[in-house]
Amino acid sequence: MDEMTLAALLGLAGGCVLGLSARLGQFCTFGAIESAYMGQDQRRMRLWGIVLGIAILTIFALDAMGHIDVSRTLYHSVQWNPLASIIGGLIFGYGMGLAGNCGFGSLARLGGGDLRAFVVVIVIGISGYFMLSGPLAALRVSIFPMLNAEGPQGFAQLGQSIIGISPLITAVVIAIAMIIWALSHMPLRREPVMLFWGVMAGFAVASAFWGTSVLNEASFDEVAISGHTFTAPLGATLIYMMTASSGGLGFPIGSVAGVLIGAFIGSMIKGHFRWEPCDDPRELGRQIFGAVLMGFGGVIALGCSVGQGVTAFSTLAYSGPVTLLAIVIGCIFAIRQLLAGFEP
Repeated sequence: MDEMTLAALLGLAGGCVLGLSARLGQFCTFGAIESAYMGQDQRRMRLWGIVLGIAILTIFALDAMGHIDVSRTLYHSVQWNPLASIIGGLIFGYGMGLAGNCGFGSLARLGGGDLRAFVVVIVIGISGYFMLSGPLAALRVSIFPMLNAEGPQGFAQLGQSIIGISPLITAVVIAIAMIIWALSHMPLRREPVMLFWGVMAGFAVASAFWGTSVLNEASFDEVAISGHTFTAPLGATLIYMMTASSGGLGFPIGSVAGVLIGAFIGSMIKGHFRWEPCDDPRELGRQIFGAVLMGFGGVIALGCSVGQGVTAFSTLAYSGPVTLLAIVIGCIFAIRQLLAGFEP
C-alpha cells in the first residue's frame, strides 16, 4: 500500500474518533460557546481543556523522543501573521454563529442526518477554495502573504530561547494547567463518557502529526505533515469526489470522511439518527451566508476552530489561542445579533 493511501487511512481513523467524540462526547466548538454563553453550562467548554491537555502532552512527548518535529508543522514553518489570525478568526467565528456550527460540527451533524449541515459543508468547501486558489487567491496573498518562519513560532520555543527551559517542560506545565482547569468543574467530573471521548479526541489530534511524520519520512516528503482541520479539506474532498484530483487521496480527505463515518456510527449508537430538512428558507439563507464567511475566514486564518483552535493550539503555536479567541468573539457577536436582532 502506498504512503498516500496509508495517510488517508490514518486520517480516516482519527476522523472517526473525532466524529464519535462529537456525537458521544459532545465535543463541539459552537456547542461549547453557546452553552457557556447562553445556558451557563461550562461542561463542553471545559472539555476543551481535556482535549488540548492530552494533545499537548502527547505531541511534545513524541517531539522530545524524536518521533515528531513540531517546527516542521504548518503552524511553525509559516511566519505567523497576527492580522490574519485576528481577521480570519473574527470572520470565521461570525459565520459560525450565523450558521450554527463550524465545518467539523456540520460534518458531525450531517452524520446524524441533518440535511441543512450538508448544504453548509458544501458551501464551506466551495468558498474556501474560492479564497485559497480561486478568484480571491491573489488578493488574499497580497494582503496576507505566507512567508517562511524566521524564528520561534510557539510558546514552548519562546521559553527555550528566553530562559533556556526545555519545550517539553513548558508543554507539560501548560497541559497540566488545562487539565486541572477542566477537572476543577464538578459537573464535568460527573460525566465519564465526556471525559473519555475528550481524551480520545486529544490522542486523535496527536496521532495525526505522529502518523504523517512517519509517512513523510518514508515517502521522502511526498506526504505532508498534517493535522485535522476542516475548511480547505472540505473543498479538496468535493473536488476529489468529482474528479479524483486535488492532490489525490490523502490525509485531509480521509479525515473528512472519517468524521462523517464516526458521527454516523455515534448517532446510530445513541439512536439519534434522523433526517432533518430545513423548514425555514430564511434560516437556510443565513446558514449559507455563514458558511461562505467560514470558508473565507478559515483560509485567511490558516485553519478553522479545530484546525487552529485544537490542532495548532496543541503545538503551542502563537496562532492557535489568538485565532481561537477571535473565533469565540466573532461567534458571540453573531449570537447576540440573532437574539437581539440586527437593528442598532
